[in-house]
Amino acid sequence: MSKFMWSEIPSHSAFPVASAGYPFIFASVFTTAVFALLGLTVLSLIGLVTTFFICYFFRDPDRVIPNDDGAVVSPADGKIISAGLVDNPRFFEGSCIKVSIFMSIFNVHVNRVPHEGRVAKIHYYPGKFFSANLDKASSENEHNAVFLETKDGKQLCTVQIAGLVARRIICNIQKGDSVARGQRFGLICFGSRLDVYLPPEINLKVSVGDKVKAGTSVLGDLI
Repeated sequence: MSKFMWSEIPSHSAFPVASAGYPFIFASVFTTAVFALLGLTVLSLIGLVTTFFICYFFRDPDRVIPNDDGAVVSPADGKIISAGLVDNPRFFEGSCIKVSIFMSIFNVHVNRVPHEGRVAKIHYYPGKFFSANLDKASSENEHNAVFLETKDGKQLCTVQIAGLVARRIICNIQKGDSVARGQRFGLICFGSRLDVYLPPEINLKVSVGDKVKAGTSVLGDLI
């Protein structure tokens, strides 16, 4: 039976919201209040619905993390749109397993660390904003690559990729940081994608079409 752990202290809130969402929420609340004071009923109702949706989008639920040795967890909620062996990709030397996760606007968008280790480097690349479910989004869209090294010297890379609507990538960790499996490390606003590059010998446990949750779903086991 799998063991589970908390990677971080659970929130005391019944509905945790990511701090990055506060400016959007406050702006929506303020606009809705102005509409209400002006007696603009229809616009007030639209503003109210928008405020609730923004709160829903930036929800940040606590997650229990599998504690099995070598487990690599999903860094994002969403749907697996590709999973398999690739040769000499941009973010990994030689052959590796690439897993791509597409996040719709209805998914939790808080990103989590896939495996404990040390942040070897972080590379940010400005780019375009094609739809995140397209193959060319991996190389041409704005993205932020986080390279991890495990205590056994294995290399992993998680790439946050902006989408058609997404215009802001947030990464809260830095080079040299020690990180825990399932730890929150960032967020992408309003629809996006994450690519994960893993050693080729990993025991892959997901396939195209699977639905995964950040920190909870196991992508595979490092051997």
